[in-house]
Amino acid sequence: MRRRLPKLSTLSVALALALGITAAGPASAEMKKATISQAFQSLLYLPLYVGMNEGFFEKQGLDLNKESAGSGSVALSAVISKSAQFSLHGPEWTAIAASKGAPVNTIANVVNGAAVWIAATPDFKFDSVKDLKGQKIVTGLMPTTSTSLFIKLLKENGMDASKDVEMIQVPLGTEPGPFVAGRAKVAVMYEPGLDQVVAKGMKVVVGFPKLYGAYAFSTITARNDVDPDLAQRLTNGLEMAVRFMHKNEARTVAIAQKEFPNLEPAVVEAAVKRMLADNVYPTSVDITPDALKLALETQIALGNLAAQPDYKTFVPRTYIEKAISTN
Repeated sequence: MRRRLPKLSTLSVALALALGITAAGPASAEMKKATISQAFQSLLYLPLYVGMNEGFFEKQGLDLNKESAGSGSVALSAVISKSAQFSLHGPEWTAIAASKGAPVNTIANVVNGAAVWIAATPDFKFDSVKDLKGQKIVTGLMPTTSTSLFIKLLKENGMDASKDVEMIQVPLGTEPGPFVAGRAKVAVMYEPGLDQVVAKGMKVVVGFPKLYGAYAFSTITARNDVDPDLAQRLTNGLEMAVRFMHKNEARTVAIAQKEFPNLEPAVVEAAVKRMLADNVYPTSVDITPDALKLALETQIALGNLAAQPDYKTFVPRTYIEKAISTN
């Protein structure tokens, strides 16, 4: 949805100051238009929606239009073809494209935790990952990060996903169905599916965000020749959004419930609070070398990516540093 820049009230200026980013600078310049292509509408991408709902991009002089592509590869293609200035998805798509010569890099963080969890039925005895041996496991249909991380976890614990467990792969978002129906005692899930099954009595036995720590799960992609001023305005707005989210939990939950009206409000609330507590939603737009390396190692292990990209080339830190240092 396109929005017009509102007049800044005393309250909005005070809010911007409290968040550590002033409304001066880009916001006082002429409004610029931009399109961001997201892989899909997802609770993971809540920082983007908070930025749009709270007018943080407008405060930076950016009239931002959001489109949903249906997949990370299609969203990225929109940037490469210049039908969108930015895209939002896993950085692996950008790294793979860059390794093949595409003029793209990643400029800001949106999801900085491995947003995957393993749930089990209440009666399932779980003391360690080795307890999963011999079990049927509901997982997302490959290729997807949730299943990729699960395969990696099994390998790290001396198990082979093709021999030691029976994976029931289903389309993304449908994992709760077969799990609750009893086809398996264990499931690998994203949110909000996780809290949908928790609401039905299932328990969380493994949280990848706490297991791995900082993990560049979803980032903003742009072309190397993107308008630098446009990229800075977007990054500044995202920085304002993630700071706001960690200081204003109730309002963040309300925005999520507005963006996902077809989900149970209690499920949305639980999912957002879990991801805030687990730092899935970052406290800044920074993409650290370690967080990026960890995320891409999964893709290298699966053979999707040949090698780590050169960090200095792949992550132009100018936008990040200006955004996090502005006050």
